[in-house]
Amino acid sequence: MTRLAPRPAPARPHGARGEARLDRGSGAIGIVIFALLFMALAAFVVDGGMAISKRERAADLAEQAARYAAQDIDVEALRNATEATRTAPINYENCTDDIRHFLATTGLDQADVEASECHDSTAEQVNVTVQLTYQPMMTGFFFDGDLLAKGTASASSISGN
Repeated sequence: MTRLAPRPAPARPHGARGEARLDRGSGAIGIVIFALLFMALAAFVVDGGMAISKRERAADLAEQAARYAAQDIDVEALRNATEATRTAPINYENCTDDIRHFLATTGLDQADVEASECHDSTAEQVNVTVQLTYQPMMTGFFFDGDLLAKGTASASSISGN
């Protein structure tokens, strides 16, 4: 029985084995940097979108609360008005209580309900500011504390003929 000689290993360039040992793990730092950049971009997109969404929600709630407060009119003054001066005066003294009642029914946190208010309101127009508190999802890992979104709106009462 004849024995076959083992096949020789393919030739490597000089020093290939030593160079492979020197660059071992050099890609890991690149992956870590890429992961950090990816997380920063994700935080920007997710939390930026959340901030826009909360501002829109605050503005929407402010509009609804202003309309709700503007519906609280002085019915007796409206009935006693002449045709030329027929307006529906708003009970603007009750504005803050009205909007807080409305916002409590929407499920808003009590602290946000208490922070929302009417300002510079008159018998013709109510001005409302609504505050929403939220926690960022991604940047919350790095920063403590809540963020605020505020929305403002105004409404007036118009009587039809």
